[in-house]
Amino acid sequence: MSKNDSEDTTVYKVVVNHEEQYSIWPIYRELPLGWNDAGKSGSKEECFDYIREVWIDMRPLSLRK
Repeated sequence: MSKNDSEDTTVYKVVVNHEEQYSIWPIYRELPLGWNDAGKSGSKEECFDYIREVWIDMRPLSLRK
């Protein structure tokens, strides 16, 4: 964790796209086109922990099918 990460007080939400790829987004910003709220919010670390738990296959959905 970098110095900036430890000072980051931003609340993030986990977002997911149609290919079931995950990312995080500041909770106060409107979601970018093509991304949906995955139902988890918190610190950057909490969001990344959640993503590591649920995104076990990094291949896009279209490739997995």
